[in-house]
Amino acid sequence: MVTGSSSATSRTRAESPKGAARAAERRGYEVPVHERSKSAPTLRRGPRGWRGRLHTTLDLIRANPTGRVALKIFIGVLGALVVTVGVALIPLPGPGWLLVIAGLGVWAVEFHWARRLLAFTRRHVNAWTRWITRQSLPVRFVLGAIGLVFVSVVVWLSLKYSLGIDVVARALHYLATH
Repeated sequence: MVTGSSSATSRTRAESPKGAARAAERRGYEVPVHERSKSAPTLRRGPRGWRGRLHTTLDLIRANPTGRVALKIFIGVLGALVVTVGVALIPLPGPGWLLVIAGLGVWAVEFHWARRLLAFTRRHVNAWTRWITRQSLPVRFVLGAIGLVFVSVVVWLSLKYSLGIDVVARALHYLATH
């Protein structure tokens, strides 16, 4: 008899507006404060999909002091690896700068200075992109040609001094012999 009344009491508490709001908060739902006083609260979840799961997982790891330190170390090492590979690929053809920015994004998960630097980078890349799109077609063509020449010189110098392959000399030799 006692167990029946206790389950009825807990059911009544869960069905009341305050009890439903508390139960929803325990399950990870976000219940606005002004909604709690109404008779039928509307329940909202946090971010959905993989981002929501990622945020939940990171919050669970950060809840433990050992997990928080381990997460900082893991994020620091992973970000350093990605940035190091990106820096190594900057002079070579490939996504060097993209990897550096991706490594900065990895660091931004845990480190405030990286979030600020990533925001600074995004602002300036967006400003540069907006400026380029406002220019006339001939100006964009000249800027593209300058960028192509710059990348070509970097590739040529990288091949010449790191691998010992002088592409320009080989091309001139080929043109002279054929």
